[in-house]
Amino acid sequence: MATGKHSDFVLYDDQYYGGMYESVSQFVASFNGASNGALTLQQKKLIGSYSKESFIKKIAGMVSRRDLTSVSTASDLAVTLGEMISVKVNRKIGPVGQTIGAWRAIGQDSAEMSLKIGRMVGEEKMADYLNTAVACTRAAIANTAELLYDATGTAAATLNHSRLISGMAKFGDRANRLVAWVMHSKAYFDLMGNAVTDKITNVADVAIYGGSPGTFNKPVIVTDAAGLMTAAVDVSGTSNDVAAKYDTLGLVAGAGGIVESEEEQIVFDTITGLEQLIGRIQGEYAFNVGVKGYKWDTTYGGANPTDAALATGSNWDQVATSVKDCAGVCIRTF
Repeated sequence: MATGKHSDFVLYDDQYYGGMYESVSQFVASFNGASNGALTLQQKKLIGSYSKESFIKKIAGMVSRRDLTSVSTASDLAVTLGEMISVKVNRKIGPVGQTIGAWRAIGQDSAEMSLKIGRMVGEEKMADYLNTAVACTRAAIANTAELLYDATGTAAATLNHSRLISGMAKFGDRANRLVAWVMHSKAYFDLMGNAVTDKITNVADVAIYGGSPGTFNKPVIVTDAAGLMTAAVDVSGTSNDVAAKYDTLGLVAGAGGIVESEEEQIVFDTITGLEQLIGRIQGEYAFNVGVKGYKWDTTYGGANPTDAALATGSNWDQVATSVKDCAGVCIRTF
């Protein structure tokens, strides 16, 4: 017997996308302006598994002393190109199934269902964008020895203002290019506690009343992204002394970028032939993720990588000549 469709119960595009964009607009604050452009989100259709962008590498010795006593031949300096590569990540939505009668029982119709699902999808997508951008940026920076300040010498090595300064020092004379911090809530509250304990002038009171510790005039994006912490490790060789490590990022403008590179497709079907009518929703979309100063290793990282592969530092190869032209610094604490 042929399976039929219950066409009266449909996905309302206006309500679905209205709910999704409502949620998206709330999360966009973590990107673009609120992070001083450290984390960016944009829309651009990109074909293939990778997006490649070439750039001219800095030429060593571009400016040098001119010998007024010589007319000898001057050798040309070579112009070399580098290439930054972002990788496309393919995602799916659902499938999610629910009896249509359950929605009717609580007095909601398909339009209301479309709105609520749109909101949930929007929230999940933006959280995924943020977590992925943070995980990739952290992986690339932390894998660059010159950019990692590891303060985990003792179990008491939590985040404080002194360690923020030590982290910024990794960028040397270009520390002023660091425009925002990204940190786990554990590290953030450690920093706030340190501000109160040390009673730093005009910092302790701000930490309590203003909601922002002294962060050297840089905004802080606080997210409990898994990419900002490692599994608990044995600190001192005794099984009772175990702690997780937390990475705090100081980022430059454009450090981590998300590009919505394919249009989302969403489908709602009504499934018949069962004891009850089932409403099922499923969708697909894709985005590219890239890190400033690095390229995705297409050989070892590959296409459509897993979250674990994206968060593996060796899959991001430094292409910027100087580490000061990379995405930023990483401070590792308990």
